[in-house]
Amino acid sequence: MNNLVVSPTALAFAIVLVLIAFGINLHEKIGLEKDMLIGVLRAVIQLTVVGYVLTYIIRVDRVWLTGLMVAIIIFNAAMNARKRANGIPHAFRISLLAITAATLTTIALLVVAGAVRFTPSQIVPISGMIASNAMVAVGLAYRSMNTSFHDQRQGVLERLALGASLKQASVHIVRESIRTGMAPTIDSAKTVGIVSLPGMMSGLIFAGVDPTKAIMYQIMVTFMLLAATSIASVIACYQAYPQFYNEDMQLN
Repeated sequence: MNNLVVSPTALAFAIVLVLIAFGINLHEKIGLEKDMLIGVLRAVIQLTVVGYVLTYIIRVDRVWLTGLMVAIIIFNAAMNARKRANGIPHAFRISLLAITAATLTTIALLVVAGAVRFTPSQIVPISGMIASNAMVAVGLAYRSMNTSFHDQRQGVLERLALGASLKQASVHIVRESIRTGMAPTIDSAKTVGIVSLPGMMSGLIFAGVDPTKAIMYQIMVTFMLLAATSIASVIACYQAYPQFYNEDMQLN
């Protein structure tokens, strides 16, 4: 396993898998041909660029460069979460706050506990895992909140008419949105090792690390992502729900 190498030829054969997915999409007239093509091209370009950048950052090993890379990851995660907000005012600011808090809090706890060291080879990949999961959680929470405020508009208006505060009128929607945001991470935690073999654990085992240590690292990652998505979802939802009301405390 230590000699596992993906050659250019093997990578070229992997394109066949993409072509199969593309063919299915065309046959079923799903309409995602353009998105698939853009996704594949962007993945190749972005991963190539990031690979060279990470190689440089790891070799130089400067704190400010590591911090800059983490900031770029968080910024891009917030930008992508904003795209899922579907018109929620100040969605970028809210997303940035939620993802930053989730990422930095989780990393700080891991560093203090001695689980990871503040080196680019450890901090950058872990930041990417945390921020990407927080981004997905926030995006799902936004979608749930938009749908719930639309579908339950009459109920919210009735609560407001009966004298409820904005929080009282919205709390059931906020809680449901938090649950929606955290659901994928919780489902993943329930099935890890039974249905899915996580990439980090598999990668460590491929690299020749003792499987027991690889499992311990994966447990740490699972707990880390649960905490991060919880923090991000709660902050995003409680910051976002007031945006559905105007200055006169009326539902938009």
